[in-house]
Amino acid sequence: MDQDMVVLARVKLLSANRRVVRGAEGLWAYRLLTQVEPEVYGSKLAYVLVEASTSPLVRDLPEQRLALLDEAVKVATALNAANPYRAKMLARALAARQRELESRPPM
Repeated sequence: MDQDMVVLARVKLLSANRRVVRGAEGLWAYRLLTQVEPEVYGSKLAYVLVEASTSPLVRDLPEQRLALLDEAVKVATALNAANPYRAKMLARALAARQRELESRPPM
């Protein structure tokens, strides 16, 4: 892991002065930092992934939306059971994934 990128990601999050950084910048930072400290950043990554699945950028890309939600479920599932945000983020990710699947036309 490139330590300069880790420091850059942390600086971006700190300079944003928000509890959760959204959008592409947040996705990048949380994906990178979750590799280093999954228990600290994993719940925020799951949150931002679910939010990204509702972005206008993926409105017409159902497979991309599902991929974002699958990643959110995977990240939330990987959190330690003692993590206070695990249950909430996992429930949120699973519910969003279920809504996505139900919104698709039958094959």
